[in-house]
Amino acid sequence: MGVFIRESALDDRITGSVTSRLSNIMILESLIRDVTEGKHHRLSQEIGQPRMTTRPRLLYLIAEDWYFWSHRLDLARAARNAGFDVSIATRVTEHGECIVREGFHLYPLHLERRSRHSISDVRAILQLIRLYRNVKPHLVHHVAMKPILYGSLAAWVAKIPVVINAFAGLGYAFTDQDRRRRALRFLLSHSLKIAVRLSQSFVIFQNTEDRDVLLAEGVVQPERTRIIAGSGIDTDRFVPQASSPGIPIVLLASRMLWDKGIAEFVQAAKLLKQRNMLARFVLVGRSDQQNPAAIPLSRLQEWVEAGDVEWWGHREDMPNVLASASLVVLPSFREGLPKILLEAAACGKPLIATDVPGCRAVVRHQYNGLLVPPHDALALADAIASVLGDADRREAMGRAGRDMVVREYSTPIITRVTLALYRELLSLSKRRIGRLGRR
Repeated sequence: MGVFIRESALDDRITGSVTSRLSNIMILESLIRDVTEGKHHRLSQEIGQPRMTTRPRLLYLIAEDWYFWSHRLDLARAARNAGFDVSIATRVTEHGECIVREGFHLYPLHLERRSRHSISDVRAILQLIRLYRNVKPHLVHHVAMKPILYGSLAAWVAKIPVVINAFAGLGYAFTDQDRRRRALRFLLSHSLKIAVRLSQSFVIFQNTEDRDVLLAEGVVQPERTRIIAGSGIDTDRFVPQASSPGIPIVLLASRMLWDKGIAEFVQAAKLLKQRNMLARFVLVGRSDQQNPAAIPLSRLQEWVEAGDVEWWGHREDMPNVLASASLVVLPSFREGLPKILLEAAACGKPLIATDVPGCRAVVRHQYNGLLVPPHDALALADAIASVLGDADRREAMGRAGRDMVVREYSTPIITRVTLALYRELLSLSKRRIGRLGRR
């Protein structure tokens, strides 16, 4: 059975509002001094002590438990079955008990995605330092931007032997040329460069274009990177099924964010209804109101009430949802490697996506789907009409997509590559420590 480690009580000195930069500095200096000198023993005990085990200890740091459950569960299971002692550190909102039932050790964290206050950020880093010092993992695997930044710093302070930083995508800051976005990009690149170098981490990307961006920025070194497609797709769970009879369903499944192309999808639906096309346009996914790019619930409700689209909300039964669809689209502005497109392809569904990093790694134009320009509702509408109007083409694209996923993206293939990387890096770490010990 897994162990559920309760959240640490936060130091009373950093509760409440911080009213000035000076008081922030005083608090931070005090906290850093306490952690460095080994104080806060009570907090360390509550967050967990190192477990006596001969197995290699692996810790995943992921911002949200729902993301771990949907995107990294299969990988964690494979690591557990391969002999690793697996821990999950994450913000727990939905799947805590499920994670524990899997036999993993769970460490709830205060890792706020939208934190705008330096005190909250430092508080999160200090919590990670305490966690890493007490659990003493042999290897930490950080997933996505904030865990990479904070986890790398904590791993450096705690002297973790092996650090893997896995990007799930670079985000819009690296593609938008708006002046403010360029400033954010500079700050992110500089911070990532420091994080990667301090922790001496190995970096995983989901597509070559994201790697090329950070190579050009000087953030990573090519010999310390690898392209690995997430944790793979369960091709026994996601299987081809006949679409639901009746009016065809055009499905967009993602979080309800502007940068997923939701507005363009709604506009395309309106255009096609003006052409008297008979189809249902369905949104599936959580609203994620904590995300800065979240579409207001009021706007989603307006679209539904106007009859433009249906919104089915978050669904756990995605194989059944995909089975109902005739076509799956994702007009996103940028992706790492969109899991929904891989799942849809595994189910034998034709795809339409934007010609942007991540999406074009999955959708091969005229082979298993179509690519359209981003921010172009008219092009999206034309592509939907083209695919819906040709049943033979849909079937051929669906077969091609299924073959591609089985051949390149199935869970056994991806987990085998990732576990081999774990063992390689742990072996190199042991040899390096051995050489240092002989000096």
